[in-house]
Amino acid sequence: MYNIEQIIDKCKKGDTKAAEALYKLYAAKMFAVCIRFSKNRAEAEDSLQDGFIKIFDSIKQFAGKGSFEGWMKRIFINICLEKYRKEQSVQLVEELPEYEDTDIDANIIIPTDILQKFVEELPERYRLVFNLYVIEDMQHKDIAVALGITEGTSKSNLARARDILKRKVKEYLNNE
Repeated sequence: MYNIEQIIDKCKKGDTKAAEALYKLYAAKMFAVCIRFSKNRAEAEDSLQDGFIKIFDSIKQFAGKGSFEGWMKRIFINICLEKYRKEQSVQLVEELPEYEDTDIDANIIIPTDILQKFVEELPERYRLVFNLYVIEDMQHKDIAVALGITEGTSKSNLARARDILKRKVKEYLNNE
């Protein structure tokens, strides 16, 4: 089997077997990225396909500097955000009651799948900002540019996302 550098070189030369190997190597990871930034599974599947088309069309531009996986991931995130910007309309989000920040014991462990479900249930813009800031470690100014919003809106959306998540965690803990 080839290493990743050999696969990339062969893909640059148009080798379809290498393209298939690259797809098999990264499809699951990139689908996880698409799921995080898509409204639903069908949109994530479309973004995965669009992302790989973009990868294969532009793989010659990858100069080998930095991580190939990171380069790919950035393309997939941009594909998802582009879909969001194209479909963006005024989103009405329910006004949330003021959240009382009661201490939640930091030593309590909540299953990852439950936390992931809570994040997936966030209103779309809040979920996107939360994922970009917390998971992708982007700064608010970069999130603002990526989503076509102001930096203040990014900060506000993150704060609201955190409030919603705190409320959901508290409800979950009260029911357990």
